[in-house]
Amino acid sequence: MTRLSYQYVVLRCVPRPDREEFLNVGVVLYCQSTEFLDVAWRCDRDRLSSFAPSLDVDQVCAALDFVEGVCAGDSRGGTAATKPMGQRFGFLRAPKSTVLQPGPVHGGITAEPARALEHLVERLVG
Repeated sequence: MTRLSYQYVVLRCVPRPDREEFLNVGVVLYCQSTEFLDVAWRCDRDRLSSFAPSLDVDQVCAALDFVEGVCAGDSRGGTAATKPMGQRFGFLRAPKSTVLQPGPVHGGITAEPARALEHLVERLVG
């Protein structure tokens, strides 16, 4: 069985950065050796609205759709999607002062990056 190293970041919804409170909403996983870059996310509207009643949940979903576009290298990701895969992951893992923020970069080992992504989103997002 081939063991492949990967990196991932958890995407956090941070409605009010000044309070440093967040909910995990997605995971971006990058495996350089297999040229795998993908995101899996869940936008639980009821949970997000309970957490932050004034939050524009549609804005959060739009930001997650943008991340999907960057990962896929398609037009939803704008100019960031035109870059090489490693640069796209670097773009996505860089902190930004928006409602959607990446957590720290973590690493792991897997035989199947897509399965690792499914496992991480189930474990870390719910």
